[in-house]
Amino acid sequence: MKQLEPNGGIPRHLLLMMAVLAGFTVANLYYNQALLELISQGIGITQAEANLITVITQVGYALGLLFIVPLADMVPVRRITMLAMSVAAASALSIAYAQNVWLIWAASLTLGLSSIMPQLYIPMATLYSRPENKSRNMGYVASGLLTGILSARVISGYVGEWLGWRAMFIIVAVLMLLGLIVTLVMMPQMRPLFHGTYRQLMRSVGRIFIHHPRIRLYSLRPALGFGSVLSVWSCLAFHLAEPPFEAGSDMVGMLGLCGVVGAVAASGVGKYVPRVGILRMSVIGASCQLSAWIVVYIFGYTYGGIIAAIILADIGAQCQQISNQSGCLQELPEATNRVNTIFMTTLFTGGSLGTLLSGIGWSHDGWTGVCFVGASFAILSLLLSGYDQMVYGPSKRKR
Repeated sequence: MKQLEPNGGIPRHLLLMMAVLAGFTVANLYYNQALLELISQGIGITQAEANLITVITQVGYALGLLFIVPLADMVPVRRITMLAMSVAAASALSIAYAQNVWLIWAASLTLGLSSIMPQLYIPMATLYSRPENKSRNMGYVASGLLTGILSARVISGYVGEWLGWRAMFIIVAVLMLLGLIVTLVMMPQMRPLFHGTYRQLMRSVGRIFIHHPRIRLYSLRPALGFGSVLSVWSCLAFHLAEPPFEAGSDMVGMLGLCGVVGAVAASGVGKYVPRVGILRMSVIGASCQLSAWIVVYIFGYTYGGIIAAIILADIGAQCQQISNQSGCLQELPEATNRVNTIFMTTLFTGGSLGTLLSGIGWSHDGWTGVCFVGASFAILSLLLSGYDQMVYGPSKRKR
């Protein structure tokens, strides 16, 4: 296998492999969303305890982003991927055979921790692509990632309804082992970008965070957008289980198909970022999400209202994530994995917070509480874009 060189270009078959594996692995974070009601009934836990499964999985992912992704600057991605997929397979099997919520929580944490492969591939697409193709190729991998998110909800909804929620996690373990085989066959070698100890590597992450305010801005804005979109999904299974819907997990999965519009948007957003600009794209995304919450607040007890909100929220999240991540990675190209660590850790911290707060909102005020939380995240993202405009100049500035 030929060694990749920075800015030297990436073969199409490798981009396709990264997009597919990104979809398979990121899906591990979302299978449980359509299954929460089934898990709650199956092992006799409350809805609040079931909601924590999603929160803990996302917390595990954030920890993996913080402590594992930076290693890709000093350890071969191939080696990290092989170990992570092995741990993910074992974690999924542990969930499948768990008899209490404590084991599910623990295994969900390690499943999230070991599902960080997409955030190894996106920096690869940016670093090794030719300069004119960087944003476009990053969009391709991100499109595969989003497709995985959407497929997870659809597949888990149907598998949960027909075979039970435990069967879904057995399937996850098999998929991770298949991904391990593909990695062994297709993943090329890459020259390390950082030479030093792990301690020095992590200190450099802290220095980047402190000394690059634009990286902090690029990271926080889409984190708020991600928290907003996950607010939709974190309590949707509970909402649909109640009147007037009284629907099962298969319907939650079907609604996941509505987000295919967001997947299409992800593949196209990248090429428009240089033209439209990061700030404008962020404002467009947050505005879409705020519109989604207004729609779902008014029409949230109809399928039409929920479908419209899902589509708007997903498109809004992709506009914010692709544009800001592109700017973030190009801010410091010699440290792409460490920069991506900051970006994605912030992103999933926002997602975890959105999930947690929407669960609290559901407990206190039902669907109205969820709508309040999701809309608040979108408004905060818009306010942050206003700060960006005020501090860094006119919206036409592309950086």
